[in-house]
Amino acid sequence: MAFAEKLLTAPAPIEVAGRRIKRYHVTADPAGIAPEVEEAAYAILPELLPEPDGTPPATFVVLHRGGDDGAYLNAYSWVWDNVLHFRGAAAGQPVLGCPDHDPAHFVRTERPWIGCVWELPPILHERDAWVRHLLARETSDTRDLDARLDAYVADSLAEGTTGDRS
Repeated sequence: MAFAEKLLTAPAPIEVAGRRIKRYHVTADPAGIAPEVEEAAYAILPELLPEPDGTPPATFVVLHRGGDDGAYLNAYSWVWDNVLHFRGAAAGQPVLGCPDHDPAHFVRTERPWIGCVWELPPILHERDAWVRHLLARETSDTRDLDARLDAYVADSLAEGTTGDRS
């Protein structure tokens, strides 16, 4: 099977458990991710989020629908001011501990994997956006923390494909 990039979309942000959640969806299907898979993924999301630690409460997720039965939810949360916390969930992939092949039956995974080649493109953008809006405190930036967090949440990777972003 030849490698092919997948489609990447950025649905509107949501709030879950007091955290602002930026969303990315990855799939080869031009119709997008099925609503029942999306709903099931976001239902398990609270289990993937860290406890508050004083860092502005922001997370970005990548919901990836594989080419087989698999679906994957990667949650990357900002903690300790400048560190990414990771937790993941999978569905439809028994080799990862899923009980069946149902792409809407998500379970937490305990593997230390942070994402596959199709799930990684948002990470660099999110790192740069976090630095730009939350860490780089220029003297001319008089916005309060809430305004800077709003600017971060509004700053998403452009939709397109998972590759060819140079």
